[in-house]
Amino acid sequence: MNLIYGALLLHSAGKPVTEEGIKKVADAVGEKVEEAQIKALTAALEGVNIADVISKAAMPVAVASSAPAPATEVKKEEVSEEEKEKKAEEAAEGLSALFG
Repeated sequence: MNLIYGALLLHSAGKPVTEEGIKKVADAVGEKVEEAQIKALTAALEGVNIADVISKAAMPVAVASSAPAPATEVKKEEVSEEEKEKKAEEAAEGLSALFG
């Protein structure tokens, strides 16, 4: 992956993406790479218009909405006193079953 970054660095600097250039970039950052990796990368990039590929690459775009989000109403269910008492009695019955 670092070799690809090196190729992109050379491209952004306006330098040709060559084996020598990639090797210099790798050496400058202390990356130990094999010659075969560099040759494979330059062979893969041969004939590729890097600027065109970058311009066609999918870029994540954050879309900001100018309209405010619609307010959602939260309907709170009203619990009657009878229902509350019934639930409390059920809970007490459950506890009494535990303690006998």
